[in-house]
Amino acid sequence: MGDQASCGMLCIRVNRVKAYLAMVSLQFGYAGMYVITMVSLKHGMSHYVLAVYRHVVATLVIAPFALVLERKIRPKLTLPVFFRIMILAFLEPVLDQNLYYLGMKYTSATFTSATVNVLPALTFIMAIIFRLETVNVKKLHSLAKVIGTVITVSGAMVMTLYKGPLIDFIRHGGGGHHHGNADSSDKHWVTGTLMLLASCTGWSGFFILQSFTLKMYPAELSLSSLICLMGVVEGAAVSLVMERDMSVWRIGFDSRLLAAVYSGIVCSGIAYYVQGVVNRERGPVFVTSFSPLCMIITAALGAIVLAEQVHVGSIFGAILIVLGLYTVVWGKSKDAPPASSAPSEKSGAHELPITRSTKVDDNGSIDGADGVVLKLSPEKL
Repeated sequence: MGDQASCGMLCIRVNRVKAYLAMVSLQFGYAGMYVITMVSLKHGMSHYVLAVYRHVVATLVIAPFALVLERKIRPKLTLPVFFRIMILAFLEPVLDQNLYYLGMKYTSATFTSATVNVLPALTFIMAIIFRLETVNVKKLHSLAKVIGTVITVSGAMVMTLYKGPLIDFIRHGGGGHHHGNADSSDKHWVTGTLMLLASCTGWSGFFILQSFTLKMYPAELSLSSLICLMGVVEGAAVSLVMERDMSVWRIGFDSRLLAAVYSGIVCSGIAYYVQGVVNRERGPVFVTSFSPLCMIITAALGAIVLAEQVHVGSIFGAILIVLGLYTVVWGKSKDAPPASSAPSEKSGAHELPITRSTKVDDNGSIDGADGVVLKLSPEKL
């Protein structure tokens, strides 16, 4: 019994570490995507076309794994599930990514990664609205989630409304080259920030709806493949309306192809699957709680590779967002375990401890020492 208990505790710890490692690894993947995408957009690639190509690559990469690995566990695709997949494809591959790319084009990769830190707060607010999260102001950890959310939103407002003096972390010749671009982007800074915030709102809605959809369609790879496929269809329709020049669809072996392949494999195919798994186990708030790490990585890469300029308002707002975010995460960590970890009430049977004097026959009956015979459901044996 002692060995079984030790193995059980070890499995729990390994699962927790796996969730953290998975989300941290995704942040490194997202950081690389920020820089590569920014380069492709500066070379004239249409963000509408980039979003479509990104999900073409993601579909081609992840669909074969879904067909093979989930052929026995894939549930039937019903009309309600398909309708939800269409909404998921619109929220993330179409709405979120196009607003996100356009906002990045108007601001910078560093600023974009910092603004995305508002995502956990927005997700937390939506989770409360849809009763995926509960708040009890009489408890400290529950109150911390509310206070942290307010601080995070305040940090996002500071980044939006206040730019401040320039801080030059790395002094090199690239500053003069980007001066003209910085002046022109100042005119669209607020517009770009609002687009990024709208993008985060769509992304939060995606996580909330994904959490509900996984309960009806518990096959992460298949769900990710269908979302990417529908994202291609819906994104192509939007692109054909917004981009009348067909030449924008041509790409060569350059940064534009790299951006489509990298973001498709890492940030759509792999990310949708990993986020789906962690979302089902830990909830949407946990999934979105690692974005500050991405901001730090992207800021370093942006300053070194893209010679991006960092302003006081961005740093101050990012600090507020990080403080608020981890206040929310601390409060979230003190919550009770999710109900899914408890014994199911729908099964009509509960697990019972089996002692040495307890016998289990072939029919699943437990014959106790006191002569009482209990019946266990087959799935508990």
